[in-house]
Amino acid sequence: MAQLYLVRHGQASFGAADYDKLSDIGHQQSLLLGEYFAQRDIAFDSIVTGDMRRHKETAAGIQKGGESAIPVVIDSGWNEFDFNAVVSAYLTVNPLMRPPEDAPRAEFYRLLKNAMFAWSKREIGNDLPESWEEFTGRVAGAVERICASDAKNVLVASSGGAIAITMMNMLGLTVDKTVNFNLQIKNTSINHFFFNRDGIQLSSFNNVGHLDLPEHKSLITYS
Repeated sequence: MAQLYLVRHGQASFGAADYDKLSDIGHQQSLLLGEYFAQRDIAFDSIVTGDMRRHKETAAGIQKGGESAIPVVIDSGWNEFDFNAVVSAYLTVNPLMRPPEDAPRAEFYRLLKNAMFAWSKREIGNDLPESWEEFTGRVAGAVERICASDAKNVLVASSGGAIAITMMNMLGLTVDKTVNFNLQIKNTSINHFFFNRDGIQLSSFNNVGHLDLPEHKSLITYS
């Protein structure tokens, strides 16, 4: 069977005016992941990203670290959902749930989790870029395109939401478990699958072997 390495993007710029770009740590994580792949003789015959900047920058860092330069295919099916729109819609319905400006980051994750639950249950209106069903469907379509390809070793740089939905669709997870998976996924973690034209099978989840060393443990992040 062919292999899929589904990687979450490096740390983005949380709290900055433009979240959709890697932080300095995110660039470092991506470079180290590329070096990790090269040290283990893991080469790719196909590299796919969503069309978000953080996806493209992650793939570029991996290629730089691995001294690879194969063409990258853009597939917007791997894009993250618009979490700003989902959270905004949730707060419109539940204004008392808005955390204070100086709240710790954990409060934002709690808000996002509640907003995703409400989104999946259609409790926050229909004026959103996409419904929960549309999001899960487009991710399923992106996976199907990988499975239908002739590639043998595929690297995909995507986001936590798309990775969690891939797990949900494959394993038949509940929404609750899927949202919890989403919030656990580390930056530049490797989620390894085997696939063929009949479907996809999980091999390992959320691995950061390139960061799980004393000198790099401070680089393990979740945003």
